[in-house]
Parts: sequence; structure tokens; C-alpha cells
Amino acid sequence: MASVKYLWRNRSKHKFLTMAYFKAWVKRIYNLKELFLRNKRRSNLVKKGATITETAEIGVVNFTGNKKHLKIGHSSFIGRVHIALHDDVIIGDNVCINDGVEILTASHDVTCSKWTQRSKPIIIHDYAWISTNATILPGVTIGKGAVVGAGAVVRKDVDDYNIVIGNPAESINKTRIKVLDYNPCEFLASNSAWLK
Repeated sequence: MASVKYLWRNRSKHKFLTMAYFKAWVKRIYNLKELFLRNKRRSNLVKKGATITETAEIGVVNFTGNKKHLKIGHSSFIGRVHIALHDDVIIGDNVCINDGVEILTASHDVTCSKWTQRSKPIIIHDYAWISTNATILPGVTIGKGAVVGAGAVVRKDVDDYNIVIGNPAESINKTRIKVLDYNPCEFLASNSAWLK
């Protein structure tokens, strides 16, 4: 939701000079700096070749590699994470990636005398939730609505609505609800001030 244009078009409107009106504008002004910083981050990435929708939220992310490999869908939130862009990283809509996550698209071939780099794309489908400090290894696809538990190390694909935990990440005997209708970006204070 970070686009100022988007927030202005979709802002909640309160009766002029009411308490709700003043509260909304105080919150909006208070959170304006953070809103502009996230917009600037997204704009800079787009200028460098990334494809990012105007409703995606980009936190303080350490990107290495070619920004042209990055694609982020509508209303997805990325916190303080590291993403290695040696190959494509495709993030769908309404995805939440929490702080401390590592998304690694390349590694080295230990059987090669030249220790050559091998890269594979990572795909994260709609409504996936990657929890704090998880690591996603090259070539992994995270299914729609899947959950990767905190600290998990994912080295193989995760099926839709599946929940994985541990190192290496393994499925638990529980799946996520299949009807998902939320926007992880709405929880951010700077967006909530405009939309609620």
C-alpha cells in the first residue's frame, strides 16, 4: 500500500473537524517519513530493473545481485531480509516475509575443482508466509498459502497450504486454512493511518 497515490485514492474519509478526522491526520503525518522511505526503496529498485507493484511494501532489504531478477506482486510485505538475486526471485500477491529471512538463489558446486557457482530460481506463491529467520535455498518453490516456520531451512518445495518447520524443513501434521483473504500490508501503521 505504500504508494502515496494509492493511499490518497483509497484513504478513509472522516467528517471534517471531527475527532476521527483529527486522529486520522495526526497518524498520517506521524507516519509520513516511513511511508516516503518505503516508496523511495521501491522506486530505486524499479529503476534498477525490478518489477514491483505499487501496493507492495519493501522494508530494509539487503539485495545482492541483479535487481532485474526480482518480481514482487500486489500487497506483499518484505521485512528486514537478505535476498541474493543471482537468479529469479518471484514473489506472488499477499505474501509476508518476516525479518531475518535469507533467500538464496545460488551456491557453489563442491564437486567442481573451480568451485563454480550454480543458481536456481525461487518462487513464492500467493499468501505464503515466511517466518522470522527462515532460510530458502536455491530452486525452491513455496506453494500458495504455505507457511515456513521461524528458523526453518527449506531445501525442497513446499506444497500449497502446507506448514513446514525445522532444519531441514519438514511438514507437520497440520495444514493452513485454504480460504485466505487478508492483506499483510494493512497491518503497517503508515498504511493503517490512511485506510482505516
